Amino acid sequence: MQNLNDKALFLRSGYTKVLSDLDDDTPRKLGKMNVQQMIEHMTDYVRIASGKTILEIVTPEERIPKMQGFLESEKQFPENTPNSLMPDTPPPVRNANKDEAIEELEAELDHFFAAHEADASKVTPNPFFGHLVFDQQVQLLHKHATHHLRQFGVE
Repeated sequence: MQNLNDKALFLRSGYTKVLSDLDDDTPRKLGKMNVQQMIEHMTDYVRIASGKTILEIVTPEERIPKMQGFLESEKQFPENTPNSLMPDTPPPVRNANKDEAIEELEAELDHFFAAHEADASKVTPNPFFGHLVFDQQVQLLHKHATHHLRQFGVE
């Protein structure tokens, strides 16, 4: 089991290296997104974690403690976890290629860490898990990142 510092380090410096090693046409084992769509999807969720993108919390308030309990556990997201905020068909890519998508993700990860370092008490809303502090956001981003890596066979 990785500790939170290891998870943050992976997000800061290891995650995009792993993504760079994926071929653009790596077949997915589950889900509907291709590699670049997944990278851009992760970028969108890093923006939520930093507070750059604010979305309404869609989970009923009484379910938030259970959702946060799952978040704080080491349980993985189940395969094909539904995301009610995503369309049935993944959106078209917005970057010219995978490398540009990774650069965008790196910039958002840098912004995420800088935003939370600038304000250690920063709390940002997540549409599914409620209001989260930095440690919870790192846990969620790591859990989300490894979920999508497994989608493409990276264990």
